[in-house]
Amino acid sequence: MNDDQERAILAVQFRGLDGMCVGCRAWWSRLVPYPCWQVEWATSRQARTIMARYLGVRA
Repeated sequence: MNDDQERAILAVQFRGLDGMCVGCRAWWSRLVPYPCWQVEWATSRQARTIMARYLGVRA
């Protein structure tokens, strides 16, 4: 995976006014509370990449 794929997920997966994930509703017609598993995955990947850069380690 690369940063662009993580950013694409986070661009469409966000909290709606009702507290549900907008991307899950639009793509799969599922009512899923935000944050959904895609958001959790993408944010954890971003955090891992940022920490690896900070420590000077390849992720």
